[in-house]
Amino acid sequence: MKVKRLLFGFFLCGIFCLSTIMTPLIASAAPARTTGATPQQKELTIAQKLELYNIARRTWQFFDADADPVTHLPMDNIGFNGAPAKGTYTSPTNIGVAFWSIVSAKDLGLINRVDALKRANALLTEVEKLSKWHGFLFSWYDTTTGHRISGPGGTDQEGQPATGAFISTVDSAWYATGLIATRQVFPTLAPRATALLNAMNFGIFYDNGDQNQSNTAGQMYGGYNADQGPANFHYGVLNAETRIAAYIGIGTHSMPGDVWWRTWRTLPADFTWQGQTPQGYNATYNDPQSGKPFTVFEGHYSTNGINFVPSWGGSMFEGLMNNLVIPETSWGPHSFGLNDRLYAQAQQAYSTQTLNYPVWGLSPASTPDDTGNYDAYGARNMASNKTCCPYDETAVTPHASFLALTVTPQKAFENIQQLRSRYPGIYGPYGFYDSVNPTTGQIGHRYLVLDQAMIFAALDNALLDNQMQRHFAADPVIAAVHPYLSQENFSLP
Repeated sequence: MKVKRLLFGFFLCGIFCLSTIMTPLIASAAPARTTGATPQQKELTIAQKLELYNIARRTWQFFDADADPVTHLPMDNIGFNGAPAKGTYTSPTNIGVAFWSIVSAKDLGLINRVDALKRANALLTEVEKLSKWHGFLFSWYDTTTGHRISGPGGTDQEGQPATGAFISTVDSAWYATGLIATRQVFPTLAPRATALLNAMNFGIFYDNGDQNQSNTAGQMYGGYNADQGPANFHYGVLNAETRIAAYIGIGTHSMPGDVWWRTWRTLPADFTWQGQTPQGYNATYNDPQSGKPFTVFEGHYSTNGINFVPSWGGSMFEGLMNNLVIPETSWGPHSFGLNDRLYAQAQQAYSTQTLNYPVWGLSPASTPDDTGNYDAYGARNMASNKTCCPYDETAVTPHASFLALTVTPQKAFENIQQLRSRYPGIYGPYGFYDSVNPTTGQIGHRYLVLDQAMIFAALDNALLDNQMQRHFAADPVIAAVHPYLSQENFSLP
Protein backbone atom coordinates (compact mmCIF):
# COMPACT_ATOMS: atom_id res chain seq x y z
CA MET A 1 0.00 0.00 0.00
CA LYS A 2 2.84 2.41 0.81
CA VAL A 3 4.41 1.85 -2.62
CA LYS A 4 1.01 2.23 -4.29
CA ARG A 5 0.39 5.60 -2.58
CA LEU A 6 3.89 6.79 -3.52
CA LEU A 7 3.38 5.85 -7.15
CA PHE A 8 0.00 7.56 -7.17
CA GLY A 9 1.61 10.74 -5.83
CA PHE A 10 4.20 10.68 -8.64
CA PHE A 11 1.43 9.97 -11.11
CA LEU A 12 -0.58 13.00 -10.03
CA CYS A 13 2.43 15.30 -10.21
CA GLY A 14 3.60 13.99 -13.56
CA ILE A 15 0.26 13.91 -15.30
CA PHE A 16 -1.00 17.32 -14.24
CA CYS A 17 0.05 19.10 -17.43
CA LEU A 18 -1.62 16.40 -19.55
CA SER A 19 -4.80 16.18 -17.53
CA THR A 20 -7.00 17.96 -20.08
CA ILE A 21 -6.03 15.52 -22.81
CA MET A 22 -6.01 12.35 -20.75
CA THR A 23 -9.03 12.86 -18.49
CA PRO A 24 -11.56 11.18 -20.82
CA LEU A 25 -9.31 8.16 -21.27
CA ILE A 26 -8.58 7.87 -17.56
CA ALA A 27 -12.24 8.21 -16.67
CA SER A 28 -13.25 5.41 -19.04
CA ALA A 29 -10.43 3.17 -17.88
CA ALA A 30 -10.93 3.65 -14.15
CA PRO A 31 -14.58 3.63 -13.07
CA ALA A 32 -15.42 4.23 -9.42
CA ARG A 33 -15.70 1.18 -7.20
CA THR A 34 -19.35 0.60 -6.44
CA THR A 35 -19.51 -2.58 -4.37
CA GLY A 36 -21.44 -1.95 -1.16
CA ALA A 37 -21.70 1.80 -1.75
CA THR A 38 -24.63 4.07 -2.52
CA PRO A 39 -24.16 6.33 -5.57
CA GLN A 40 -23.06 9.29 -3.47
CA GLN A 41 -20.50 7.14 -1.60
CA LYS A 42 -18.75 5.86 -4.73
CA GLU A 43 -15.05 6.51 -4.64
CA LEU A 44 -13.66 9.37 -6.68
CA THR A 45 -12.43 8.51 -10.15
CA ILE A 46 -8.89 9.28 -11.30
CA ALA A 47 -10.30 12.07 -13.49
CA GLN A 48 -12.07 13.61 -10.52
CA LYS A 49 -8.92 13.36 -8.43
CA LEU A 50 -6.96 15.14 -11.14
CA GLU A 51 -9.41 18.02 -11.01
CA LEU A 52 -9.14 18.15 -7.23
CA TYR A 53 -5.36 18.08 -7.49
CA ASN A 54 -5.51 21.17 -9.70
CA ILE A 55 -7.56 22.88 -6.99
CA ALA A 56 -4.96 21.82 -4.42
CA ARG A 57 -2.17 23.39 -6.49
CA ARG A 58 -3.97 26.70 -6.61
CA THR A 59 -4.99 26.58 -2.96
CA TRP A 60 -1.38 26.04 -1.89
CA GLN A 61 -0.46 29.42 -3.42
CA PHE A 62 -2.58 31.04 -0.70
CA PHE A 63 -0.35 29.68 2.05
CA ASP A 64 2.75 31.05 0.35
CA ALA A 65 1.15 34.50 0.21
CA ASP A 66 -0.36 34.25 3.70
CA ALA A 67 2.77 33.57 5.76
CA ASP A 68 4.43 36.70 7.11
CA PRO A 69 7.90 36.89 5.54
CA VAL A 70 9.58 37.78 8.85
CA THR A 71 7.68 35.91 11.57
CA HIS A 72 6.32 33.12 9.33
CA LEU A 73 3.02 33.35 11.23
CA PRO A 74 -0.14 32.81 9.17
CA MET A 75 -2.30 35.88 8.62
CA ASP A 76 -5.95 35.36 9.41
CA ASN A 77 -7.19 36.37 5.96
CA ILE A 78 -6.44 37.93 2.59
CA GLY A 79 -9.05 39.92 0.63
CA PHE A 80 -9.69 41.00 -2.96
CA ASN A 81 -12.23 43.14 -4.85
CA GLY A 82 -12.52 45.74 -2.14
CA ALA A 83 -12.54 43.36 0.83
CA PRO A 84 -9.92 44.18 3.50
CA ALA A 85 -6.57 43.33 1.92
CA LYS A 86 -4.86 41.55 4.81
CA GLY A 87 -5.73 40.48 8.32
CA THR A 88 -2.32 40.78 9.97
CA TYR A 89 -3.34 38.91 13.11
CA THR A 90 -3.51 35.27 13.99
CA SER A 91 -4.85 32.82 16.57
CA PRO A 92 -3.82 29.47 18.08
CA THR A 93 -6.18 27.69 15.66
CA ASN A 94 -4.66 29.50 12.69
CA ILE A 95 -1.19 28.47 13.82
CA GLY A 96 -2.24 24.86 14.28
CA VAL A 97 -3.76 24.54 10.81
CA ALA A 98 -0.77 26.32 9.26
CA PHE A 99 1.33 23.34 10.40
CA TRP A 100 -1.25 21.01 8.78
CA SER A 101 -0.91 22.88 5.51
CA ILE A 102 2.85 22.43 5.35
CA VAL A 103 2.30 18.72 5.93
CA SER A 104 -0.37 18.52 3.23
CA ALA A 105 1.81 20.37 0.72
CA LYS A 106 4.55 17.82 1.30
CA ASP A 107 2.12 14.91 1.06
CA LEU A 108 0.72 16.17 -2.24
CA GLY A 109 4.16 16.77 -3.75
CA LEU A 110 3.64 20.52 -4.03
CA ILE A 111 6.86 21.11 -2.08
CA ASN A 112 9.68 18.69 -1.37
CA ARG A 113 10.55 17.36 2.06
CA VAL A 114 13.52 19.69 2.52
CA ASP A 115 11.37 22.74 1.81
CA ALA A 116 8.59 21.43 4.04
CA LEU A 117 11.01 20.88 6.92
CA LYS A 118 12.44 24.37 6.46
CA ARG A 119 8.95 25.92 6.62
CA ALA A 120 7.85 23.85 9.60
CA ASN A 121 11.06 24.69 11.45
CA ALA A 122 10.65 28.43 10.77
CA LEU A 123 7.07 28.43 12.06
CA LEU A 124 7.94 26.28 15.07
CA THR A 125 10.84 28.58 15.95
CA GLU A 126 8.50 31.59 15.97
CA VAL A 127 5.89 29.76 18.02
CA GLU A 128 8.54 28.94 20.62
CA LYS A 129 9.16 32.68 20.98
CA LEU A 130 5.51 33.70 21.40
CA SER A 131 4.41 34.81 24.84
CA LYS A 132 2.34 32.15 26.59
CA TRP A 133 0.49 31.40 29.81
CA HIS A 134 1.54 28.06 31.33
CA GLY A 135 2.33 26.81 27.82
CA PHE A 136 -0.96 27.96 26.31
CA LEU A 137 -1.08 30.51 23.54
CA PHE A 138 -3.11 33.67 24.02
CA SER A 139 -6.07 34.35 21.74
CA TRP A 140 -4.46 36.81 19.31
CA TYR A 141 -1.02 37.80 18.01
CA ASP A 142 0.19 40.43 15.55
CA THR A 143 1.72 38.54 12.61
CA THR A 144 4.18 41.34 11.81
CA THR A 145 5.74 41.41 15.27
CA GLY A 146 4.70 38.21 17.01
CA HIS A 147 3.37 40.29 19.88
CA ARG A 148 0.28 39.37 21.86
CA ILE A 149 -2.60 41.75 21.04
CA SER A 150 -6.06 42.42 22.48
CA GLY A 151 -7.86 41.25 19.32
CA PRO A 152 -7.92 41.68 15.53
CA GLY A 153 -6.53 45.15 14.92
CA GLY A 154 -6.28 45.63 18.68
CA THR A 155 -3.68 47.06 21.02
CA ASP A 156 -0.27 45.59 21.78
CA GLN A 157 -0.33 43.69 25.10
CA GLU A 158 3.15 42.19 24.95
CA GLY A 159 4.72 42.13 28.39
CA GLN A 160 1.52 43.07 30.19
CA PRO A 161 0.14 40.90 33.02
CA ALA A 162 -1.83 37.93 31.77
CA THR A 163 -4.39 38.05 34.58
CA GLY A 164 -7.88 37.67 33.14
CA ALA A 165 -6.70 36.89 29.61
CA PHE A 166 -8.98 34.32 27.99
CA ILE A 167 -7.38 31.00 27.06
CA SER A 168 -9.68 29.21 24.61
CA THR A 169 -10.26 25.49 25.06
CA VAL A 170 -10.96 24.75 21.40
CA ASP A 171 -8.25 27.08 20.04
CA SER A 172 -5.71 25.42 22.31
CA ALA A 173 -6.74 21.99 21.03
CA TRP A 174 -6.44 22.91 17.36
CA TYR A 175 -3.02 24.40 18.12
CA ALA A 176 -2.11 21.06 19.73
CA THR A 177 -3.06 19.23 16.52
CA GLY A 178 -0.50 21.28 14.64
CA LEU A 179 2.18 20.16 17.07
CA ILE A 180 1.07 16.54 16.74
CA ALA A 181 1.21 16.72 12.94
CA THR A 182 4.66 18.28 13.13
CA ARG A 183 6.17 15.66 15.39
CA GLN A 184 4.71 12.83 13.33
CA VAL A 185 5.89 14.07 9.94
CA PHE A 186 9.16 15.79 10.85
CA PRO A 187 11.06 13.58 13.36
CA THR A 188 13.90 16.09 13.75
CA LEU A 189 11.37 18.60 15.06
CA ALA A 190 9.57 16.11 17.28
CA PRO A 191 11.36 16.92 20.58
CA ARG A 192 10.57 20.61 20.26
CA ALA A 193 6.97 20.07 19.18
CA THR A 194 6.48 17.57 22.01
CA ALA A 195 7.90 20.03 24.54
CA LEU A 196 5.36 22.64 23.46
CA LEU A 197 2.55 20.08 23.61
CA ASN A 198 3.55 18.78 27.04
CA ALA A 199 3.72 22.31 28.44
CA MET A 200 -0.08 22.56 28.21
CA ASN A 201 -2.23 20.91 30.88
CA PHE A 202 -5.66 20.49 29.30
CA GLY A 203 -7.00 19.48 32.68
CA ILE A 204 -7.64 23.15 33.45
CA PHE A 205 -10.55 23.02 31.01
CA TYR A 206 -12.24 20.05 32.70
CA ASP A 207 -15.08 20.50 35.18
CA ASN A 208 -14.24 18.05 37.96
CA GLY A 209 -17.33 18.86 40.00
CA ASP A 210 -19.73 16.36 41.56
CA GLN A 211 -21.44 14.54 38.70
CA ASN A 212 -24.30 13.52 40.99
CA GLN A 213 -25.09 17.15 41.74
CA SER A 214 -24.44 18.93 38.44
CA ASN A 215 -25.43 17.92 34.93
CA THR A 216 -22.45 19.81 33.50
CA ALA A 217 -19.83 18.31 35.81
CA GLY A 218 -17.54 16.14 33.72
CA GLN A 219 -17.86 18.41 30.69
CA MET A 220 -15.34 20.96 29.41
CA TYR A 221 -15.37 24.63 30.19
CA GLY A 222 -15.21 26.84 27.12
CA GLY A 223 -11.95 28.34 28.30
CA TYR A 224 -9.91 29.57 31.22
CA ASN A 225 -9.31 33.10 32.49
CA ALA A 226 -5.59 33.30 33.21
CA ASP A 227 -4.72 33.36 36.91
CA GLN A 228 -8.42 33.51 37.80
CA GLY A 229 -10.30 30.36 36.91
CA PRO A 230 -12.46 28.61 34.34
CA ALA A 231 -14.92 30.34 32.03
CA ASN A 232 -18.56 30.41 33.10
CA PHE A 233 -19.84 28.25 30.23
CA HIS A 234 -19.46 24.63 29.16
CA TYR A 235 -19.25 22.73 25.91
CA GLY A 236 -22.39 20.65 26.33
CA VAL A 237 -22.78 19.11 22.87
CA LEU A 238 -20.27 16.50 21.67
CA ASN A 239 -21.03 16.91 17.96
CA ALA A 240 -19.22 20.21 17.51
CA GLU A 241 -15.75 21.27 16.41
CA THR A 242 -15.01 21.66 20.13
CA ARG A 243 -14.81 17.88 20.64
CA ILE A 244 -11.22 18.08 19.44
CA ALA A 245 -10.40 19.29 22.96
CA ALA A 246 -11.94 16.12 24.42
CA TYR A 247 -9.79 14.02 22.07
CA ILE A 248 -6.66 15.92 23.12
CA GLY A 249 -7.59 15.89 26.81
CA ILE A 250 -8.25 12.15 26.85
CA GLY A 251 -5.21 11.39 24.70
CA THR A 252 -2.83 13.39 26.90
CA HIS A 253 -4.41 11.84 30.02
CA SER A 254 -5.05 15.31 31.40
CA MET A 255 -8.81 14.74 31.35
CA PRO A 256 -10.54 11.52 32.42
CA GLY A 257 -12.65 9.64 29.90
CA ASP A 258 -15.67 10.96 31.79
CA VAL A 259 -15.61 13.98 29.48
CA TRP A 260 -16.61 11.77 26.54
CA TRP A 261 -19.62 10.25 28.26
CA ARG A 262 -20.78 13.29 30.19
CA THR A 263 -20.96 15.55 27.12
CA TRP A 264 -24.37 15.21 25.48
CA ARG A 265 -25.22 13.63 22.12
CA THR A 266 -28.39 15.73 22.22
CA LEU A 267 -29.35 18.30 24.80
CA PRO A 268 -31.44 16.82 27.63
CA ALA A 269 -35.13 16.48 26.76
CA ASP A 270 -36.12 19.03 29.39
CA PHE A 271 -34.21 21.71 27.47
CA THR A 272 -37.47 22.61 25.74
CA TRP A 273 -35.93 25.48 23.76
CA GLN A 274 -33.80 23.11 21.66
CA GLY A 275 -34.44 22.52 17.96
CA GLN A 276 -36.32 19.22 18.28
CA THR A 277 -37.39 16.80 20.96
CA PRO A 278 -34.59 14.21 20.81
CA GLN A 279 -35.39 10.59 20.07
CA GLY A 280 -33.27 7.64 21.18
CA TYR A 281 -32.48 5.39 24.12
CA ASN A 282 -30.13 4.97 27.07
CA ALA A 283 -27.01 2.85 26.66
CA THR A 284 -24.31 1.94 29.18
CA TYR A 285 -20.60 1.85 28.37
CA ASN A 286 -17.48 1.14 30.40
CA ASP A 287 -14.83 3.79 30.02
CA PRO A 288 -11.82 2.29 28.16
CA GLN A 289 -9.31 3.85 30.56
CA SER A 290 -10.95 3.83 33.99
CA GLY A 291 -13.45 1.00 33.50
CA LYS A 292 -16.17 3.13 35.13
CA PRO A 293 -19.71 2.57 33.76
CA PHE A 294 -21.56 5.50 32.21
CA THR A 295 -25.16 5.60 31.05
CA VAL A 296 -25.54 7.80 27.97
CA PHE A 297 -28.68 8.95 26.24
CA GLU A 298 -28.03 8.08 22.60
CA GLY A 299 -30.25 10.73 21.10
CA HIS A 300 -30.77 12.01 17.59
CA TYR A 301 -32.77 14.50 15.53
CA SER A 302 -34.27 13.98 12.09
CA THR A 303 -34.73 16.18 9.04
CA ASN A 304 -35.76 15.34 5.49
CA GLY A 305 -36.08 11.71 6.54
CA ILE A 306 -32.48 11.43 7.77
CA ASN A 307 -31.51 10.74 11.39
CA PHE A 308 -28.38 12.39 12.80
CA VAL A 309 -26.79 13.53 16.04
CA PRO A 310 -27.14 17.34 15.94
CA SER A 311 -24.54 20.03 16.43
CA TRP A 312 -25.02 23.33 18.22
CA GLY A 313 -25.71 25.46 15.13
CA GLY A 314 -26.20 23.00 12.28
CA SER A 315 -23.00 23.93 10.44
CA MET A 316 -20.84 21.59 8.40
CA PHE A 317 -17.55 22.35 10.12
CA GLU A 318 -19.03 21.57 13.55
CA GLY A 319 -19.85 18.08 12.37
CA LEU A 320 -16.95 17.28 10.05
CA MET A 321 -13.84 19.32 10.91
CA ASN A 322 -12.66 16.73 13.42
CA ASN A 323 -12.78 14.03 10.76
CA LEU A 324 -9.96 15.78 8.90
CA VAL A 325 -7.47 14.66 11.54
CA ILE A 326 -9.28 12.07 13.69
CA PRO A 327 -10.06 8.82 11.79
CA GLU A 328 -13.71 8.95 12.80
CA THR A 329 -14.81 7.40 9.51
CA SER A 330 -12.91 4.18 10.12
CA TRP A 331 -12.64 4.11 13.93
CA GLY A 332 -16.28 4.90 14.70
CA PRO A 333 -18.38 2.97 12.17
CA HIS A 334 -21.43 3.05 14.47
CA SER A 335 -20.74 6.39 16.15
CA PHE A 336 -19.14 9.45 14.59
CA GLY A 337 -18.07 7.61 11.46
CA LEU A 338 -21.73 6.92 10.73
CA ASN A 339 -22.92 10.31 11.92
CA ASP A 340 -20.42 12.25 9.84
CA ARG A 341 -21.92 10.71 6.70
CA LEU A 342 -25.55 11.11 7.75
CA TYR A 343 -24.92 14.65 8.98
CA ALA A 344 -23.48 15.61 5.58
CA GLN A 345 -26.40 13.98 3.79
CA ALA A 346 -28.90 15.75 6.04
CA GLN A 347 -27.38 19.16 5.35
CA GLN A 348 -27.28 18.47 1.64
CA ALA A 349 -30.98 17.55 1.70
CA TYR A 350 -31.95 20.49 3.90
CA SER A 351 -30.19 23.02 1.68
CA THR A 352 -31.51 21.69 -1.62
CA GLN A 353 -34.97 20.45 -0.59
CA THR A 354 -36.04 22.70 2.29
CA LEU A 355 -34.25 25.92 1.33
CA ASN A 356 -34.39 25.09 -2.42
CA TYR A 357 -30.82 26.23 -2.97
CA PRO A 358 -28.99 24.99 -6.09
CA VAL A 359 -25.89 24.31 -3.95
CA TRP A 360 -25.26 23.38 -0.33
CA GLY A 361 -22.65 24.08 2.33
CA LEU A 362 -23.84 26.04 5.38
CA SER A 363 -20.89 26.76 7.66
CA PRO A 364 -19.35 29.84 9.34
CA ALA A 365 -17.60 32.03 6.79
CA SER A 366 -17.02 35.54 5.54
CA THR A 367 -20.19 37.37 4.65
CA PRO A 368 -20.70 37.52 0.85
CA ASP A 369 -20.49 41.31 0.64
CA ASP A 370 -16.76 42.21 0.83
CA THR A 371 -17.18 44.10 4.09
CA GLY A 372 -14.71 41.80 5.81
CA ASN A 373 -17.37 40.63 8.23
CA TYR A 374 -17.79 37.05 9.40
CA ASP A 375 -20.97 35.20 10.33
CA ALA A 376 -22.13 31.82 11.59
CA TYR A 377 -24.12 29.94 8.94
CA GLY A 378 -25.88 26.66 9.59
CA ALA A 379 -28.91 24.51 8.85
CA ARG A 380 -31.52 25.41 11.46
CA ASN A 381 -33.34 22.07 11.35
CA MET A 382 -30.05 20.42 12.32
CA ALA A 383 -29.24 22.77 15.19
CA SER A 384 -29.65 22.43 18.92
CA ASN A 385 -29.96 26.23 19.13
CA LYS A 386 -32.82 26.65 16.62
CA THR A 387 -35.22 28.45 18.93
CA CYS A 388 -32.73 30.40 21.04
CA CYS A 389 -30.03 31.79 18.74
CA PRO A 390 -30.22 30.34 15.24
CA TYR A 391 -27.38 30.67 12.75
CA ASP A 392 -27.94 32.49 9.47
CA GLU A 393 -28.79 30.53 6.31
CA THR A 394 -28.03 33.07 3.57
CA ALA A 395 -24.52 32.06 2.50
CA VAL A 396 -22.82 28.90 1.29
CA THR A 397 -19.12 28.30 1.80
CA PRO A 398 -16.96 26.02 -0.39
CA HIS A 399 -15.04 24.54 2.53
CA ALA A 400 -18.19 22.62 3.49
CA SER A 401 -18.08 20.63 0.24
CA PHE A 402 -14.46 19.67 0.78
CA LEU A 403 -15.16 18.54 4.35
CA ALA A 404 -17.70 16.10 2.91
CA LEU A 405 -15.33 14.57 0.35
CA THR A 406 -14.43 11.58 2.52
CA VAL A 407 -18.01 10.78 3.57
CA THR A 408 -20.12 11.64 0.51
CA PRO A 409 -17.45 11.95 -2.20
CA GLN A 410 -19.66 12.07 -5.27
CA LYS A 411 -22.14 14.56 -3.83
CA ALA A 412 -19.26 16.69 -2.59
CA PHE A 413 -17.47 16.65 -5.94
CA GLU A 414 -20.71 17.47 -7.76
CA ASN A 415 -21.31 20.45 -5.46
CA ILE A 416 -17.76 21.72 -6.00
CA GLN A 417 -18.41 21.65 -9.73
CA GLN A 418 -21.77 23.34 -9.30
CA LEU A 419 -20.20 26.16 -7.31
CA ARG A 420 -17.71 26.85 -10.08
CA SER A 421 -20.21 26.60 -12.93
CA ARG A 422 -23.05 28.60 -11.34
CA TYR A 423 -20.84 31.24 -9.74
CA PRO A 424 -17.69 31.51 -11.91
CA GLY A 425 -16.35 34.40 -9.86
CA ILE A 426 -16.06 32.22 -6.78
CA TYR A 427 -12.83 30.66 -8.07
CA GLY A 428 -9.98 33.13 -7.70
CA PRO A 429 -6.18 33.30 -7.62
CA TYR A 430 -5.89 31.10 -4.50
CA GLY A 431 -8.76 28.72 -5.20
CA PHE A 432 -12.28 29.12 -3.86
CA TYR A 433 -13.26 32.40 -2.27
CA ASP A 434 -14.88 32.05 1.11
CA SER A 435 -18.61 32.43 0.47
CA VAL A 436 -21.45 33.06 -1.94
CA ASN A 437 -25.07 34.02 -1.52
CA PRO A 438 -26.76 31.14 -3.38
CA THR A 439 -29.76 33.28 -4.31
CA THR A 440 -28.11 36.50 -5.50
CA GLY A 441 -24.73 35.09 -6.50
CA GLN A 442 -22.91 37.76 -4.50
CA ILE A 443 -19.44 36.57 -3.43
CA GLY A 444 -17.27 37.27 -0.40
CA HIS A 445 -13.86 37.81 -1.99
CA ARG A 446 -11.81 36.72 0.99
CA TYR A 447 -9.58 33.79 1.85
CA LEU A 448 -9.46 32.72 5.51
CA VAL A 449 -6.51 30.62 6.62
CA LEU A 450 -8.78 28.33 8.67
CA ASP A 451 -11.13 27.65 5.78
CA GLN A 452 -8.32 27.25 3.26
CA ALA A 453 -6.58 24.82 5.60
CA MET A 454 -9.74 22.74 5.95
CA ILE A 455 -9.98 22.58 2.16
CA PHE A 456 -6.31 21.64 1.87
CA ALA A 457 -6.38 18.93 4.53
CA ALA A 458 -9.56 17.52 3.01
CA LEU A 459 -7.81 17.28 -0.35
CA ASP A 460 -4.87 15.51 1.28
CA ASN A 461 -7.30 12.90 2.63
CA ALA A 462 -9.33 12.63 -0.58
CA LEU A 463 -6.35 12.28 -2.90
CA LEU A 464 -4.01 10.19 -0.77
CA ASP A 465 -6.14 7.59 1.00
CA ASN A 466 -6.76 9.64 4.15
CA GLN A 467 -3.11 10.55 4.55
CA MET A 468 -3.76 13.37 7.00
CA GLN A 469 -5.86 11.09 9.21
CA ARG A 470 -3.10 8.46 9.08
CA HIS A 471 -0.48 10.92 10.30
CA PHE A 472 -2.60 11.51 13.38
CA ALA A 473 -3.63 7.89 13.88
CA ALA A 474 0.05 7.03 14.36
CA ASP A 475 0.38 9.39 17.31
CA PRO A 476 -0.21 7.97 20.81
CA VAL A 477 -2.35 10.96 21.84
CA ILE A 478 -4.80 10.28 19.03
CA ALA A 479 -4.56 6.48 19.20
CA ALA A 480 -5.79 6.66 22.79
CA VAL A 481 -9.27 7.76 21.63
CA HIS A 482 -9.76 4.87 19.22
CA PRO A 483 -11.70 2.69 21.72
CA TYR A 484 -14.06 5.55 22.55
CA LEU A 485 -15.13 5.80 18.94
CA SER A 486 -15.19 2.08 18.22
CA GLN A 487 -17.34 0.86 21.09
CA GLU A 488 -20.17 3.38 20.92
CA ASN A 489 -23.40 2.94 18.96
CA PHE A 490 -25.39 6.05 18.12
CA SER A 491 -29.16 5.66 17.73
CA LEU A 492 -28.91 5.87 13.95
CA PRO A 493 -29.81 3.43 11.13
